[in-house]
Amino acid sequence: MTSSMLSSHASIDKGLAPSYQPFKERYDLDSLVEDVKQHLGHSGGISSDEVDSEYLISLLKKYTSDPTDWISFFHNDTSKNYTRNAIENINHKANILLLVWNPGKGSPIHDHADAHCIMKVLAGQLHETVYHAPENKPGETKPLAVKSATTLGMNEVTYIADDIGLHRVHNPSSNQLAVSLHLYTPPNAADYGYNIFDEATGSASHVSQAHSVPKPQ
Repeated sequence: MTSSMLSSHASIDKGLAPSYQPFKERYDLDSLVEDVKQHLGHSGGISSDEVDSEYLISLLKKYTSDPTDWISFFHNDTSKNYTRNAIENINHKANILLLVWNPGKGSPIHDHADAHCIMKVLAGQLHETVYHAPENKPGETKPLAVKSATTLGMNEVTYIADDIGLHRVHNPSSNQLAVSLHLYTPPNAADYGYNIFDEATGSASHVSQAHSVPKPQ
Protein backbone atom coordinates (compact mmCIF):
# COMPACT_ATOMS: atom_id res chain seq x y z
CA MET A 1 0.00 0.00 0.00
CA THR A 2 1.61 3.28 -1.04
CA SER A 3 1.81 6.17 1.39
CA SER A 4 -0.08 8.41 -1.05
CA MET A 5 -3.18 6.26 -0.51
CA LEU A 6 -3.27 6.93 3.22
CA SER A 7 -3.75 10.00 5.35
CA SER A 8 -0.61 11.28 7.05
CA HIS A 9 -2.57 11.04 10.29
CA ALA A 10 -3.80 7.48 9.93
CA SER A 11 -2.85 4.12 8.56
CA ILE A 12 -4.10 0.57 8.43
CA ASP A 13 -2.71 -1.52 11.26
CA LYS A 14 -0.62 -4.09 9.41
CA GLY A 15 -1.07 -6.43 12.33
CA LEU A 16 -4.75 -6.59 11.45
CA ALA A 17 -4.11 -7.14 7.74
CA PRO A 18 -1.53 -9.95 7.55
CA SER A 19 0.11 -10.92 4.29
CA TYR A 20 -0.82 -14.20 2.65
CA GLN A 21 1.16 -16.60 0.51
CA PRO A 22 -0.84 -17.05 -2.69
CA PHE A 23 -1.87 -20.56 -3.58
CA LYS A 24 -4.18 -22.06 -6.15
CA GLU A 25 -7.08 -22.93 -3.91
CA ARG A 26 -7.45 -19.58 -2.15
CA TYR A 27 -10.93 -18.10 -2.37
CA ASP A 28 -10.10 -14.55 -3.46
CA LEU A 29 -12.18 -11.43 -3.99
CA ASP A 30 -12.61 -12.12 -7.71
CA SER A 31 -14.01 -15.56 -6.84
CA LEU A 32 -16.44 -13.99 -4.38
CA VAL A 33 -17.67 -11.44 -6.92
CA GLU A 34 -18.08 -14.15 -9.56
CA ASP A 35 -20.05 -16.37 -7.16
CA VAL A 36 -22.37 -13.47 -6.29
CA LYS A 37 -22.92 -12.81 -10.01
CA GLN A 38 -23.63 -16.45 -10.73
CA HIS A 39 -26.07 -16.69 -7.83
CA LEU A 40 -28.01 -13.55 -8.74
CA GLY A 41 -28.12 -14.35 -12.44
CA HIS A 42 -27.55 -12.28 -15.56
CA SER A 43 -30.97 -10.68 -16.06
CA GLY A 44 -31.55 -7.21 -14.68
CA GLY A 45 -33.35 -6.37 -11.46
CA ILE A 46 -34.38 -8.25 -8.33
CA SER A 47 -36.80 -7.70 -5.47
CA SER A 48 -35.84 -7.88 -1.82
CA ASP A 49 -38.03 -10.97 -1.35
CA GLU A 50 -36.07 -12.88 -4.00
CA VAL A 51 -32.74 -12.54 -2.17
CA ASP A 52 -31.28 -15.58 -0.40
CA SER A 53 -29.44 -13.59 2.26
CA GLU A 54 -28.13 -16.68 4.10
CA TYR A 55 -26.31 -17.93 1.01
CA LEU A 56 -24.80 -14.51 0.29
CA ILE A 57 -23.68 -14.22 3.92
CA SER A 58 -21.97 -17.61 3.55
CA LEU A 59 -20.02 -16.33 0.54
CA LEU A 60 -18.72 -13.28 2.42
CA LYS A 61 -17.77 -15.50 5.36
CA LYS A 62 -15.89 -17.81 3.00
CA TYR A 63 -13.65 -14.98 1.80
CA THR A 64 -10.56 -14.18 3.93
CA SER A 65 -9.31 -10.61 3.66
CA ASP A 66 -6.13 -10.12 1.66
CA PRO A 67 -5.12 -6.51 0.91
CA THR A 68 -3.64 -7.54 -2.43
CA ASP A 69 -7.22 -8.35 -3.52
CA TRP A 70 -8.75 -5.00 -2.65
CA ILE A 71 -5.98 -2.39 -2.70
CA SER A 72 -6.80 -1.40 -6.30
CA PHE A 73 -10.25 -0.26 -5.09
CA PHE A 74 -8.87 1.61 -2.07
CA HIS A 75 -9.44 5.36 -2.09
CA ASN A 76 -9.72 7.47 1.07
CA ASP A 77 -11.04 11.02 1.23
CA THR A 78 -9.76 12.34 4.57
CA SER A 79 -12.32 15.18 4.49
CA LYS A 80 -15.16 12.64 4.83
CA ASN A 81 -16.15 10.27 7.60
CA TYR A 82 -15.87 7.38 5.16
CA THR A 83 -15.41 6.77 1.44
CA ARG A 84 -17.56 4.39 -0.62
CA ASN A 85 -15.58 2.74 -3.44
CA ALA A 86 -17.35 0.73 -6.14
CA ILE A 87 -16.08 -2.82 -6.74
CA GLU A 88 -18.95 -4.21 -8.85
CA ASN A 89 -22.47 -3.22 -9.93
CA ILE A 90 -24.49 -6.27 -10.93
CA ASN A 91 -27.39 -5.62 -13.34
CA HIS A 92 -29.41 -3.52 -10.87
CA LYS A 93 -29.35 -6.59 -8.62
CA ALA A 94 -26.49 -5.74 -6.26
CA ASN A 95 -23.69 -3.35 -5.45
CA ILE A 96 -20.40 -4.56 -3.99
CA LEU A 97 -18.41 -1.78 -2.34
CA LEU A 98 -15.18 -1.20 -0.43
CA LEU A 99 -15.65 1.33 2.38
CA VAL A 100 -12.73 3.13 4.02
CA TRP A 101 -13.43 4.60 7.47
CA ASN A 102 -11.35 7.43 8.91
CA PRO A 103 -10.31 7.16 12.58
CA GLY A 104 -13.09 7.95 15.03
CA LYS A 105 -15.60 8.55 12.21
CA GLY A 106 -18.77 6.79 11.20
CA SER A 107 -22.06 6.79 9.35
CA PRO A 108 -25.29 8.46 10.41
CA ILE A 109 -28.07 6.20 11.66
CA HIS A 110 -29.76 4.91 8.51
CA ASP A 111 -32.10 2.40 6.95
CA HIS A 112 -31.42 0.24 3.88
CA ALA A 113 -34.27 1.17 1.55
CA ASP A 114 -35.83 -2.31 1.72
CA ALA A 115 -32.53 -3.97 0.76
CA HIS A 116 -30.21 -6.51 2.34
CA CYS A 117 -26.86 -5.27 3.63
CA ILE A 118 -23.99 -7.67 4.37
CA MET A 119 -20.77 -6.18 5.77
CA LYS A 120 -17.38 -7.85 6.31
CA VAL A 121 -14.48 -6.14 8.08
CA LEU A 122 -11.33 -6.34 5.96
CA ALA A 123 -8.92 -4.36 8.16
CA GLY A 124 -9.12 -2.68 11.56
CA GLN A 125 -12.30 -2.78 13.64
CA LEU A 126 -15.81 -1.40 13.23
CA HIS A 127 -18.50 -0.86 15.84
CA GLU A 128 -22.11 -1.45 14.81
CA THR A 129 -25.05 -0.05 16.78
CA VAL A 130 -28.47 -1.40 15.80
CA TYR A 131 -31.60 0.59 16.70
CA HIS A 132 -35.26 -0.32 16.79
CA ALA A 133 -37.08 1.40 13.94
CA PRO A 134 -39.14 4.35 15.22
CA GLU A 135 -42.91 4.00 15.46
CA ASN A 136 -43.65 7.66 16.06
CA LYS A 137 -47.15 8.97 15.49
CA PRO A 138 -47.51 12.11 13.33
CA GLY A 139 -45.99 15.06 15.17
CA GLU A 140 -44.47 12.82 17.86
CA THR A 141 -40.75 12.66 18.60
CA LYS A 142 -39.02 9.99 20.65
CA PRO A 143 -35.37 8.96 21.05
CA LEU A 144 -34.30 5.88 19.13
CA ALA A 145 -33.87 2.78 21.30
CA VAL A 146 -30.68 0.75 20.98
CA LYS A 147 -31.26 -2.90 20.10
CA SER A 148 -27.65 -4.13 20.12
CA ALA A 149 -24.05 -2.91 19.93
CA THR A 150 -21.18 -5.00 18.62
CA THR A 151 -17.51 -4.43 17.81
CA LEU A 152 -16.39 -6.42 14.77
CA GLY A 153 -12.81 -7.44 14.04
CA MET A 154 -11.14 -8.41 10.79
CA ASN A 155 -13.02 -11.11 8.80
CA GLU A 156 -16.16 -10.87 10.94
CA VAL A 157 -19.45 -10.48 9.08
CA THR A 158 -22.69 -8.76 10.05
CA TYR A 159 -26.06 -8.52 8.32
CA ILE A 160 -28.91 -6.03 8.54
CA ALA A 161 -32.18 -5.33 6.76
CA ASP A 162 -35.07 -3.00 7.51
CA ASP A 163 -37.05 -5.73 9.27
CA ILE A 164 -34.18 -5.98 11.79
CA GLY A 165 -33.86 -2.25 12.41
CA LEU A 166 -31.68 0.75 11.65
CA HIS A 167 -27.96 0.89 12.22
CA ARG A 168 -24.91 3.10 12.54
CA VAL A 169 -21.34 1.96 11.87
CA HIS A 170 -18.22 3.75 13.10
CA ASN A 171 -14.48 3.23 13.43
CA PRO A 172 -13.62 3.19 17.16
CA SER A 173 -9.87 3.66 16.63
CA SER A 174 -8.30 7.07 17.22
CA ASN A 175 -5.42 6.52 14.80
CA GLN A 176 -6.10 3.58 12.46
CA LEU A 177 -8.19 3.35 9.33
CA ALA A 178 -10.76 0.58 8.98
CA VAL A 179 -11.78 -1.08 5.72
CA SER A 180 -14.95 -3.07 5.03
CA LEU A 181 -16.60 -4.97 2.20
CA HIS A 182 -20.32 -4.35 1.62
CA LEU A 183 -22.88 -6.19 -0.46
CA TYR A 184 -26.21 -4.40 -1.00
CA THR A 185 -29.00 -6.23 -2.80
CA PRO A 186 -31.13 -4.87 -4.37
CA PRO A 187 -29.00 -1.68 -4.76
CA ASN A 188 -31.92 0.52 -3.73
CA ALA A 189 -29.90 3.12 -1.80
CA ALA A 190 -27.82 3.86 -4.88
CA ASP A 191 -30.82 3.81 -7.22
CA TYR A 192 -33.54 5.45 -5.14
CA GLY A 193 -31.98 6.83 -1.95
CA TYR A 194 -32.38 6.00 1.74
CA ASN A 195 -33.28 7.62 5.07
CA ILE A 196 -31.06 8.90 7.87
CA PHE A 197 -32.41 9.33 11.40
CA ASP A 198 -31.93 11.71 14.32
CA GLU A 199 -31.09 9.65 17.41
CA ALA A 200 -32.70 12.12 19.82
CA THR A 201 -36.04 12.50 18.00
CA GLY A 202 -36.38 9.53 15.65
CA SER A 203 -37.06 11.97 12.80
CA ALA A 204 -36.10 10.81 9.29
CA SER A 205 -34.51 12.74 6.42
CA HIS A 206 -34.32 11.35 2.90
CA VAL A 207 -31.00 11.16 1.05
CA SER A 208 -31.66 11.01 -2.68
CA GLN A 209 -28.77 8.73 -3.63
CA ALA A 210 -25.81 6.91 -2.10
CA HIS A 211 -22.79 7.94 -4.19
CA SER A 212 -19.61 5.91 -4.64
CA VAL A 213 -16.16 6.44 -6.12
CA PRO A 214 -16.29 4.72 -9.55
CA LYS A 215 -14.60 1.38 -10.10
CA PRO A 216 -11.00 1.78 -11.38
CA GLN A 217 -10.67 1.22 -15.12
